[in-house]
Amino acid sequence: MKIKLILVMIFLYGGILTLQAKEYNASLFGIKSNGTTLNTTSIQKAIDFIHEQGGGTLRFYVGRYLTGTVVLKENVHIQLEEGAILVGSTNIYDYNIDVPNCALIYAKDAKNITIKGKGVIDGQGREVAYNLLAQIQSGVLKDPLDYDRPRNRRPKAIYMRSCENVRIHGVTIKNSADWVQVYDQCVNTVVDSITVDSKAFWNNDGIDIVDCRNFKLLNSFIDASDDAICLKSHDATKSCEDVEIRNCTARSSANGIKFGTVSAGGYKRIRIINNKVYDTFRSALTIATPDGGIVEDILVDSLTAFNTGNPFYLRIGARWNKGRIGSINNVVIQNVKVEVAKEKPDRGYSYEGPIEDNPRNPSPSSIVGLKNAPIRNVTFRNIEISYPGGSNPHYAYRGTSRTDLDSIPEMEASYPEFSQFKELPAWGFYIRHAENIHFEGVVLKLREPDYRPMLVLDDVNGYSLSKVKQEGAKGKKELVAQGSKKINLSGNT
Repeated sequence: MKIKLILVMIFLYGGILTLQAKEYNASLFGIKSNGTTLNTTSIQKAIDFIHEQGGGTLRFYVGRYLTGTVVLKENVHIQLEEGAILVGSTNIYDYNIDVPNCALIYAKDAKNITIKGKGVIDGQGREVAYNLLAQIQSGVLKDPLDYDRPRNRRPKAIYMRSCENVRIHGVTIKNSADWVQVYDQCVNTVVDSITVDSKAFWNNDGIDIVDCRNFKLLNSFIDASDDAICLKSHDATKSCEDVEIRNCTARSSANGIKFGTVSAGGYKRIRIINNKVYDTFRSALTIATPDGGIVEDILVDSLTAFNTGNPFYLRIGARWNKGRIGSINNVVIQNVKVEVAKEKPDRGYSYEGPIEDNPRNPSPSSIVGLKNAPIRNVTFRNIEISYPGGSNPHYAYRGTSRTDLDSIPEMEASYPEFSQFKELPAWGFYIRHAENIHFEGVVLKLREPDYRPMLVLDDVNGYSLSKVKQEGAKGKKELVAQGSKKINLSGNT
């Protein structure tokens, strides 16, 4: 009797495992791999069928699978084997263009979904964007066109909203017409060991993490023609919380790792550990909250950045904040090495970052709050930054007198970028409207002489400098605090 019971239990347990691990080949549903047959309906039928059966894996083998928008559903997993390419249609009408955030792969309110394997998702974004533009210019579709770029209806490669237990693993995502992948208000998401190669058109953010909780981005390479790794907050009642970005490499024609720009709710408990950034036209790291968001408890540890336009930019603004004042509080940036480029770092890429704030001399790292909203409690520890120097006061000048510092505009309603103030009075760090800023073991190197001092603090309430050094070419060895007081920095301070 006991033996029969055990056999029955083994049979039932094996059946459950079989059900959970059920796999379906794409060909079973008439899905063609020839690269010319439009498979949208067949792929969607496969997803719907697997979902109705309680879940399983839809497996694609070697080939090119042409498709428009498909909607991923609960308990359905996409397996792209090596050599399998999911190819986006170039016909804009093959996408869900009447839905906000249309995408090649779309999911909403779905649990337990996966995209994995060694295959590729190719959005063919340049062709899609140009075909959309042609429809707008012919009058068939209406769009305001920002800088002759369609504002709406450009499909993303992946968009997931309010999903739970999402896994993206191993795949390559390339050539999106818009942001490459967006995870919006998702919970318990892991994106691991992916490759993003998307320089097909403007606004190609590599990954956007929007108001998500318990999100991990791990072991990935992201090369994008806009911000590579980007945290956003679109909803004033939500925020990005408990996010980990670890062991990633990022290249961008904009920022390497960025908080914002849209920052309505904010960011809490963010850990950015052991990452590399290179060839970034803008900052290696930007933390911006221009829309009333709360930023707190941020750790950046072991970041290496080279050939970048700027090391750090921390900024509170008042753009779309609707009367709410944002904040940045408790930020630790440690164990960082940065090399700032002399020339334009993203030169030669198809879509270079726009030169919109020139002419100017090289910009320093900046921490810029507002008069009524200072940035609070920021620590830089074990930092080494190499700056190009070479600023020329006859080309563009900004001094350190009270009059000179007061002439720097607040620009609280402007789009937050490190170069927005044009000329700044320091070559290393410029800090304005801040409280409790601490430097511990900071070495700032200058490759060519610079007429400006290394650090300028203006309206800073509380700061400390421990083992701060200037090395390299000749520069003013002094700190200018509050626009008048000068402290010699000959060696350690």
